[in-house]
Amino acid sequence: MTEFGRVLTAMITPFKEDGSVNYAVAEELAAHLVANGTNTLVVCGTTGESPTLTWSEEHDLFQAVQNAVAGKAKIVAGTGSNSTHEAVTATQKASKIGIDGTLQVVPYYNKPPQAGLYQHFKAIAEASSELPMILYNIPGRTGQNLLPETVARLAEIPNIIAIKEASGNLDQASEVRRLTPPEFLIYSGDDSLTMPLLSVGGYGVVSVASHLVGSQIQQMIQDFEQGKVQAAVQMHLQLFPLFKALFTVTNPIPVKAALRLQGWQVGSTRLPLTEESTSYETRLKTVMANLGLLETESLKA
Repeated sequence: MTEFGRVLTAMITPFKEDGSVNYAVAEELAAHLVANGTNTLVVCGTTGESPTLTWSEEHDLFQAVQNAVAGKAKIVAGTGSNSTHEAVTATQKASKIGIDGTLQVVPYYNKPPQAGLYQHFKAIAEASSELPMILYNIPGRTGQNLLPETVARLAEIPNIIAIKEASGNLDQASEVRRLTPPEFLIYSGDDSLTMPLLSVGGYGVVSVASHLVGSQIQQMIQDFEQGKVQAAVQMHLQLFPLFKALFTVTNPIPVKAALRLQGWQVGSTRLPLTEESTSYETRLKTVMANLGLLETESLKA
């Protein structure tokens, strides 16, 4: 089984002032994340603003990030689509450059039934059978929930190895765990639910907060796995205000603002995401200051 580790960072996509992708900063940020607790980088997912990236930009980002962390971390490419044909094509193209796995989101807008979801993911998996796949269930964004029974059927396909479970429903995660074999991994899709999810059989997290506190999240998970539950809980509670502050408005608006506060030239978000109102920044600054995240001068600019 391919080992993606416990902390996967859903990496932001940096933009220049003119709105184009800043590949140089992407490379610097990728290296920084890997040096600070991240095992695997998830490129061009929700946090990476994939809905507003072209397929060409995404492919170039996969290559840039891969070059930056070669041999030091794994790369999971977000090649999902609400078109099965597009997802197959993008996955096959990414596979040719040697990425380590793909993240496949539940098809959005067209709201396929469970049978359609099964056939969608099965087709992608079979078209790139050498490439490990992580399912991505986020009904708040897609309008459709990938049910545990469907996940269990998909887990029987050899290269579908994990799920990023972002339904926010621990009962659903528990049911996925109950219906799937132990080697099928469940990753939290919500930083604030990582610790609770570990307690019902979760394995790790696809994290946004790891842009800022990757080493602490890694320590929390390791403590839990080593039976140091109280230490893990304490870390969860310490980081909880940050987890919530990063989602006061639509992700990735806050995390990009947080990185800019640390000196990273990541730019703004692409329309239709907008930062016209910055009222959330006061809360974000307070939380970051309390965690000592605004005191370093050593970050790349």
